[in-house]
Amino acid sequence: MEIKLVSDDAGISDFINEEFSDYATDCEVALNYEEFCYAAEEDGKILGVITGRAYYNEVHIGDLIVSKECRRVGVGRKLVAAVEKDFSGKGFIKIALTTFGFQAPEFYKKLGYELEFVREDRDPKLNKYFYLKNIKGGSYVH
Repeated sequence: MEIKLVSDDAGISDFINEEFSDYATDCEVALNYEEFCYAAEEDGKILGVITGRAYYNEVHIGDLIVSKECRRVGVGRKLVAAVEKDFSGKGFIKIALTTFGFQAPEFYKKLGYELEFVREDRDPKLNKYFYLKNIKGGSYVH
């Protein structure tokens, strides 16, 4: 067996999707898999992007990136709201995400995300915050 770094065009996404789906089926769990990428644009310019994937009963926000000149004017809030709206009523009950101390822990609290726990680091800027939010109509135990 050889281990090597590969690009996505090597069929990796297809492999992951197929194996992920088959394993869920074998375990009798509804996969409900969907990847997403939303972009905020104005006059053809990208202002911000939010990416992630949804599976089982959770939506996972992977990245939220807003251009420097567009921070603190509502772009991030609107991108998160788009994910929350679009995945409501699709069988998902919660949105999960992580953020570092230097990024946006207070931002997510303002949007109603509940802090699940903090994994502390020697450098507080690198403390990792784990958040959850209930999607309308669902409930979770934490």
